[in-house]
Amino acid sequence: MAQLRVPGPTPCPPEVLQAMAWPMINHRGPEFKKMLFDVTDKLKEIFQTRNDLYILTGSGTGGLEAAVVNVLSPGDKVLSVSIGVFGDRWANIARTFGAEVIPLNVEWGKAADPEAVKDAIKANPGIKAVLVTHNETSTGVTNPLEAISKVVKGAGKLLLVDAISSLSSIDLPVGKWACDVVVTGSQKGWMIPPGLAMVSISAEGWKAFEKATMPRFYWDFGKARSYLERGENPWTPAISVVFALSVALDILLKEGIQSIFDKQKRIGQMTRDGVKALGLSMFADEKYASNTVSAVAASHGLDVSKLRELMQSEYGIVLAGGQQTLGGKIFRIGHLGLVTEQDIKELLAALKDILPKAGFSP
Repeated sequence: MAQLRVPGPTPCPPEVLQAMAWPMINHRGPEFKKMLFDVTDKLKEIFQTRNDLYILTGSGTGGLEAAVVNVLSPGDKVLSVSIGVFGDRWANIARTFGAEVIPLNVEWGKAADPEAVKDAIKANPGIKAVLVTHNETSTGVTNPLEAISKVVKGAGKLLLVDAISSLSSIDLPVGKWACDVVVTGSQKGWMIPPGLAMVSISAEGWKAFEKATMPRFYWDFGKARSYLERGENPWTPAISVVFALSVALDILLKEGIQSIFDKQKRIGQMTRDGVKALGLSMFADEKYASNTVSAVAASHGLDVSKLRELMQSEYGIVLAGGQQTLGGKIFRIGHLGLVTEQDIKELLAALKDILPKAGFSP
């Protein structure tokens, strides 16, 4: 396989994969304790926060569930700011556990308007928390989180952020932007396999935790806190994936997070410019286009299924399709984590060859 260009899981550096072959160690012994403290401190550097931070074994969706059940109670009013599939998923998680979800649904391909968030909060007295997806991979859009945060925190509400596909790739200073609970997932810009969710929680988040009554057991932040104090996880962690994380963090910090953000901007723009030069159109509003995934509209007779099939069979390049109502209407190019400008040049050259074979005739 030449290139895995989906928005997760992403390719892993060889040294990261090699780390996963390290021998098992006691997850309640001194070696793992040292590693757990070390990776937690390094994660805080990339989260740009001094807030408490925990490594959970599970997917990003598990982290989203953890965010909900640790700070909310059944019946709490929650404003769900959704701009795509994953925003809808988070709303459904909150609804499943008994929250009163007030939807603020934005047209797919667009970003949320901070003024609309402000108006929704004013129109619905009693809102306790706001759920926001920072970077929506289903549509290729990055929300203006800093502006949204000012509105939410200015109204005195909890801000819960899905940063699964943005943290480590797109600037998100968790402390500066006063985010109360932030969730990310290992298989995105962190360049390691699926299996870990990393979650930060603020002092305001802990105050909410003390009053929250939604059922929780595996995802209990209180257990995570008490166990981390002695260098352990409450439950058996994905030890091999933590090994991988320890190596990946060193790679990321050696490159420097600002350098990574700059690289992602360059590669994101290069991808969008290259796609448009082939006669295609972007699905997402380019003012808010994601630098980790590009959503491309299918037009001029393009058969997305055939395009993806031929890209993989002829060039070994794996692209993502559209989800739910966007099935067959877009294709998506993931360009986060282990990606270079040369990778994108090769992808664009392959697209140029395959597009007419897949029915595209501008």
